[in-house]
Amino acid sequence: MAEFDLAIIGGGINGTGLARDAAGRGISVLLVEMNDLGSGTSSASSKLIHGGLRYLEHGAFRLVREALNEREVLLRMAPHLVRPMRFMLPPMPGLRSALLLRFGLILYDLLGARKLLPGSSTVDLTHHAIGQPLKRTFRYGFEYSDCWVDDSRLVVLNALDAAEHGAVIRTRTRCTRVERRDEWELVLNARGRRDVKTARVLVNAAGPWIGAVADTVIRQPLPKAVRLIKGSHIVVRRHFDHDYGYLLQAPDRRVVFALPFAQDFTLIGTTDENFVGDLNSLAPEPSEIAYLCEAVNQYFRDKVTPDEFVWSFSGVRALYDDNADRPEDVTRDYELVLDQRDGEAPLLTIYGGKITTHRKLAEAALGRIGHFFEAGARWTAGSKLPGGEFAPDELDAQIAETMARWPFLSAPHARRLVLAYGRRVERFIKDAQSMDELGPSFVDNLSAAEVRYLVENEWAQSADDVLWRRSKLGLKATAEDCMALDRFIASLGKPGR
Repeated sequence: MAEFDLAIIGGGINGTGLARDAAGRGISVLLVEMNDLGSGTSSASSKLIHGGLRYLEHGAFRLVREALNEREVLLRMAPHLVRPMRFMLPPMPGLRSALLLRFGLILYDLLGARKLLPGSSTVDLTHHAIGQPLKRTFRYGFEYSDCWVDDSRLVVLNALDAAEHGAVIRTRTRCTRVERRDEWELVLNARGRRDVKTARVLVNAAGPWIGAVADTVIRQPLPKAVRLIKGSHIVVRRHFDHDYGYLLQAPDRRVVFALPFAQDFTLIGTTDENFVGDLNSLAPEPSEIAYLCEAVNQYFRDKVTPDEFVWSFSGVRALYDDNADRPEDVTRDYELVLDQRDGEAPLLTIYGGKITTHRKLAEAALGRIGHFFEAGARWTAGSKLPGGEFAPDELDAQIAETMARWPFLSAPHARRLVLAYGRRVERFIKDAQSMDELGPSFVDNLSAAEVRYLVENEWAQSADDVLWRRSKLGLKATAEDCMALDRFIASLGKPGR
C-alpha cells in the first residue's frame, strides 16, 4: 500500500496551494521541492491579486471573473499578506481610447463580486495626489481596485498550513526518478541522501520545469505543448509618496505596472518575452530594462533610468501553448491534464496558473483527481492562512495592538512583522520586554528570535531564504549582513519542519 495518497513535484504557489487543500480534506500528501519554497516563478511575480484587466481584450471572461471573485476571498483569507490597492489608469493619446478604458473598467466592476473593494471612478489628476508624479499633460484618469500580495510569503504560508494539516513538505529535495506501476515510486535525493517514497497519484506542478520533470524524471513527453514566457521587473528608489499603483499602457499596447514596494522603493514590470535558455540563471536583459524605463517615462515627470535600479528579477511562466502569435497574447488560464491508464497510477500535469487563482486551481485539480481518494468537501473558501485570523479592516488595529503589547517595537518594525506574520508575531516575540531579549539584530531589526522561528517553522535554511522570500530585507542588506546571517543560521544546526 502506498505511503501517500498524493505526491506533488513543485513547491511554488500551484504545488503548495494544492497540498494545503488536499491535506485539509484528509488526503495524505507529500510535496517535494528541489530548492526553497517559492524560489522560482512564484517569488518573481508583479505581487498582485488582480483580475487581469487586459485579459478582457482577449475575451477571457471566465478567467477574469474567477480572478476577480478570488480577490476578496484571498483578502479575507490572508489580510496580513493581501492588501487593497487603488490603481490609476491614465489614457494615453494614440492608444486605447478613454471611452474603451472606461467601458472596460465598468465591465471589470460588473464581473467582480465586490463587497470590500470600491468600484472604479474618474479622477481629476490636477487636484489629486495620484496625479502629482505624472506629467502635466495627464489631466484625468481612471481609478480602480485590485490587491497587492507578498507572493513568496503566500507560498510559504500555504505550505505551512498544509504541514499543519498533516502534509509532508520536503524542500531542497530533488525527485530524480519515478517508476509508474499501480502506484508511483519516487526516488528522492536530499543533498546526497537517497530516499524512496510511494504515492497513489502524482502531480507535476513544477512550473517552468514541468518539461524537464516530464523528460528526465517521469520519462514520458508532456501531454500538451508548453510555452515558456519570461517576465522581468526592476526595483528603483521610490518615485511617488502615496500608496496607489499605476497601470500604464506601453507604446506597443502592452501594459506596465508601477507599484509602491517595500516602503522605500517602486516596483516596475513586467515584460513578456518568449523564453529559451537556462532556468537557473534568469535575469532581465538590458533591452527589457530599457523597455520598462521607456514605458514609465512616457508618464512620469521624474525619469527612471537603467542605472538607478537597486534590484531586478525575472520569472518564467509555463503556459499552455495555444499558438498565439505574441507572448502577451498567450492564455494565462490554467490547464489541467490527467493521464489515467488502466492498471497504472494516475498523473496530473498543471500548466499555467496565477497567484490570484491558485486556490481555485487547487479545487479544480482535486475535482479531477479527488475520486481516487476518500476526500472531504471543499473547505478553503472561508478559511484563514496562518496568522490571518482577523478581518481585512482590522489590519491597523492589529498593528496598534502589537505595538501596545510590545512597546519596544517601533511603528515600522511592528508593521513589518504584522504584514508578514499577522497574529503569529507572538510565537517568537513571546514575553520579551526589549529588543535585546530577542537576540542580536541583523538587518532592519531582523532579530535572532525571528530568524530562529523561520528556520524552525518555515523551512528557511539560508540568508537568501530569509532576506528575499520570507521578507524583502535583502533590499537593505549588505554583503556583511548576509554573511553574518548565514553564520547564525548555520549555528542553529538542523532546520525544523
